[in-house]
Amino acid sequence: MYLIVGLGNPEEEYSKTRHNMGFNVINKIAEKYNIQINKNKFQGLYENTIIENKKVILLKPQTYMNLSGESIKKFVDFYKIDKENIIIIYDDMDIELGTIKIRKKGSSGGHNGIKSIIQELGTEDFSRIRIGIGKPEHKGDEINYVLGAIPEEERIILDNAVEKAEEATIEIIKNGLDIAMNKFN
Repeated sequence: MYLIVGLGNPEEEYSKTRHNMGFNVINKIAEKYNIQINKNKFQGLYENTIIENKKVILLKPQTYMNLSGESIKKFVDFYKIDKENIIIIYDDMDIELGTIKIRKKGSSGGHNGIKSIIQELGTEDFSRIRIGIGKPEHKGDEINYVLGAIPEEERIILDNAVEKAEEATIEIIKNGLDIAMNKFN
């Protein structure tokens, strides 16, 4: 069973921000496979489903970003999900705008959602799909940048990145992480 997690902030006011790229990918997968994500458990909106003949849980933690690990840990424990079957999708300022990168494991890179997940799971060994959102123009403006409105020209680039991340997620489910990394990195 795969646990596919998109990171974001639950309030409507954050729905169109750079920090909600993970939620956007989960929504794109749900739309493609005609899945309703409306079950609520363990501080998360989720759905159990079958994608490419594999059991999958699509999850959008409903904690704030920096507490995402709390919800994820409860799902991992309850469903006894192997760490190698966890895929976390999130925004990354250290990657060029519109680029996606897939990793098998690694540090948080300063991302508070990933810090929380590493702390709760007690490991850095889980897959990630990182969506590049670029950096703010001025140092020290990171919070406004990730939580602020996205200019229209950037929105188009990020929408394409969300599509690529959705395709990469499906590729991992179908053919494994290594093949997806070779294809999308």
